[in-house]
Amino acid sequence: MDHSLASASSSTPPVRTGPRDPGDAWVEGDRGRFWGRFGAAGVLAYDPAKGVLLQHRAVWSHNGGTWGLPGGALHEGEDAVEGALREAWEEAAVPSGNVEVLFRSVLDLGYWSYTTVVVLVTEPFDPVISDPESIELLWIPVAGVESKELHPGFAAAWPGLRERISTPA
Repeated sequence: MDHSLASASSSTPPVRTGPRDPGDAWVEGDRGRFWGRFGAAGVLAYDPAKGVLLQHRAVWSHNGGTWGLPGGALHEGEDAVEGALREAWEEAAVPSGNVEVLFRSVLDLGYWSYTTVVVLVTEPFDPVISDPESIELLWIPVAGVESKELHPGFAAAWPGLRERISTPA
């Protein structure tokens, strides 16, 4: 998010005092309602020693209280990798210099898309909750991801993503 926050807590949405990006809007179509006028993207950070970085989503957010990936709405004209890395930095302090992009996985519904950018952690880092969209950030071993209550979109994508990170190219 590149807007300022006047106040926020884990149970109420933030009060936005700065301008909103034009991409911060809902889109609706025959397969549902989704956040991100220009699509959305998130980072699946994979550290072979620690597992994957998951975000426990604030209860006020869409599918709040579930576990997913740091990410969000893309800005107009923004590349999905660039947007995913920007969002991961804003929400979890994932340093782009400490990761290497392995692959992208795209869910394209025609009127909206979500890109999961899978990155390999090349230099360890500690995630930091840096905005009100997270309750918690944790490294979860790959085998333990299913034990969390996952965001429905991430739950649907996880089996394929897990297979791809578990099987080096």
